[in-house]
Amino acid sequence: MVFETGEYKGNKLIVLKRSEDDNYPFRFGYWKAMLIIEHIEDIKKFVKENKPKE
Repeated sequence: MVFETGEYKGNKLIVLKRSEDDNYPFRFGYWKAMLIIEHIEDIKKFVKENKPKE
């Protein structure tokens, strides 16, 4: 996993990539980061309950 920071229209972003070559990174700013932090336990529960079958 690759972590970077970026900018969009003057706002700082977090950029998460599966690899350096990831063409579709996950980008979000301050307000979405706050929502993620506030709901991290809900997100963990969702991931645990919905893991794809391999």
